[in-house]
Parts: sequence; structure tokens; C-alpha cells
Amino acid sequence: MPNPRLFVDVHVLQTVPPANLNRDDQGNPKEAYFGGVRRSRVSSQAWKRATRMHFTERMAADDLATRTRRFSGDLADRLRQRAGLPEESANRLADALVTALGITPGKKQGDTAYLFFYGHRQVDAVAALVAERAVELVALSDKELRKSVEELDVQKHFRSGHPLDIALFGRMVADIPALRVDAATQVAHALSTHAVELEFDYFTAVDDRVESDKETGAGMIGTIGFNSATLYRYATVGLHQLRHNLRNDETGADHDEAAVRGVAEFVTSFARSVPSGYKNSFAHRTLPSLVAVVVRGDQPVNLVSAFEEPIAASSGIAARSAQQLAREHTTSVDTWGDVPSWAGACHSFDPESEAGAELAGAFGTPVSFPGLLSALHEHLTGRVAADGAVGAGR
Repeated sequence: MPNPRLFVDVHVLQTVPPANLNRDDQGNPKEAYFGGVRRSRVSSQAWKRATRMHFTERMAADDLATRTRRFSGDLADRLRQRAGLPEESANRLADALVTALGITPGKKQGDTAYLFFYGHRQVDAVAALVAERAVELVALSDKELRKSVEELDVQKHFRSGHPLDIALFGRMVADIPALRVDAATQVAHALSTHAVELEFDYFTAVDDRVESDKETGAGMIGTIGFNSATLYRYATVGLHQLRHNLRNDETGADHDEAAVRGVAEFVTSFARSVPSGYKNSFAHRTLPSLVAVVVRGDQPVNLVSAFEEPIAASSGIAARSAQQLAREHTTSVDTWGDVPSWAGACHSFDPESEAGAELAGAFGTPVSFPGLLSALHEHLTGRVAADGAVGAGR
């Protein structure tokens, strides 16, 4: 069945109060120069992790993945539970399986030499592969155990049927090409739509047990760097790649509907997540003022060029940013002639305002966020069904 290219672009405007979402090596908020001025920046890695962590609040644990050095230890725990092996035997069998997989063991028992991103169902499948023979296997010598385990195709359980977070964000294993997964998602560094200046919060921690008038009560003093910004955030999901990553070669289960649901899950978590840096100090969690989604068959299009000329630091930065974004989208479509197959948006601006009118012209009549997800799901389901019909007719 054909799997034509289809990209789902997500454009977000979000205003964040004083915060330090993503710190640099000096402990200050990350920054970048763009359009000749200093901007607030949040790295793509920080927002991807925040998105992944948001998944864990809404999805069953078996449908998720873990990235850790403790893969061998996790596998040993599953072997103890499934086969009733004592700890030493479970560790020995787990190490043999990890070696057969091609992953270099770490220096510490239960560790691998590098972080490994694996699905919970995938590690369960490996444990099930040897559970019935576990007692027999651990009775073998090291050489015989290694030979017996190498005859099992351990890697097959990590080549397909990936959980959503691996299917979206990919997996890089430099020395084992068979275990690599090309990411279906690209996430840009978030940038402020305007110039920012780094500020510092001078704070003191008061000693509750001051016992004389001669003591000041300040048990500690310090500073935290911060800024505040209206951020433009962008990500894109390749639905064709997501469909490929979610397929299961073992079960042959339908992955198309899972891919469509996965796009909605990503849009939800990307829009609603916020990096947690200094969250207790700043309580910076906000919701976006705009989420626009564009479905394209040509290529992903990041609209950050809308803000190459920074929005002037005056009232209404968010609204003016929304206007600039709408104009950039319209200009891009008019200039290149690449008309999206679908576009939609939800936002908090007055529909009768200039920003509301320009957003409607660019992305259509605004809807609620649940309405946006529903319409997106309907469109993608129709596209996938049409692809299947074309394939069946060939």
C-alpha cells in the first residue's frame, strides 16, 4: 500500500511570565540572536522531553517507552518476575541477552554503556522469549549460554512495533544500525518573537530560628537569571514516517489508525506541556494563546521568518505576533503556490479584532482545542483511507 508524504505542521504562540525554562551552562535562560537582536530560547530537547513526560500522564504504562542506562537491570527484573529466577541468575541471563542484542554493557551491573530508548512491551517480549527456558539457560556455562542466546533473534523485537514516543522521536544507536529509528517528528528551538533582556532575581532564604536581634535572619542569599517572553514554537510530524514506525511486523496489526491518533496525542502534549526548569520558583505554566495546525503534502514549513523583524516591545505583543504569523503563512502560500490540504486553529484573541480577522483568513474560523483535534483526526483519517483506496485500485 502506498505511503505518500504528509506533514502535520504545528505553530504555537505562548506567552510565558518571568521564568527560567531551560538554563544554559551558567544557569541562566538560554538565548539566541535572531534578526540582529537577542531572543529568549528554549531548546528543542527541553520541549521534546516535556512533551514525552506529558504523555505519561495520559497513556497506559505498557504503551510507553523509557530512555535509560538501566536497560539490563530492567530486563533482569522482568526475568525474575516471569521465570522466578534468583537475582544473580537473572542478571547473568539479562547480560547475555543484551550482548546478543549488540549493546555494549556498562561498567556497573545492570547498566549499558549508553542510554537506550526502549518500549515497555518490547522488553516484556524479550523476557517472554526466554522465560520458559530460563532455568535451562542459566544452568549453561558462559560460552554455551552466549551461543544459545545468539541463536535467538533478540533484535526483531526492537525493529518494529515501537511505542508512540519512540515512533515520534526516534532512536539513535550509533553502533547498531538495525536498532535505529528515524524520528517522525522534528521540533524547533522556541524563540521569542521580540527582543529580550536577561534579568536577575535577588533572593534571600530566611532562617526561621533567629535567636537574637543581632542576627539578620538571612540564612542564604543568591540570584536566579530569568526573562519573560512571547514564544513562537514549531514542530512537524511526518505522518508517513509515523505510520512506518508504528507498524508491527510480528502481528501485522493495523497501524494507520494508531498513527492518526498518535498525531493528535502529539499535538495535545506539545501544546499543553511546559519545561519544568525552576517551576517552583516561578510558577510559569501557561497555555498557548494560539495553536495552528497545517497539513501539507510538499514539505514542512517553519514560519519563524515572520519574526525576523522583532515585534516592538509595546502592549499587545502576543496579538501582533499572531498577526505577523498569519501574514507569513498567507504570503508563503501565495508566493510558492503550495496550498495546504487542511488548516485549522484555536486561539484566545477576539475574533472581531485585527488579529482575529487575519488568523481567520490564514487558518480558517477558529474552534476550541478539542474541536481542532477532532477536525484534524477526521481529515487525516480521510487521507489515510484515500491512500488505501488508491493502493487497492492499483
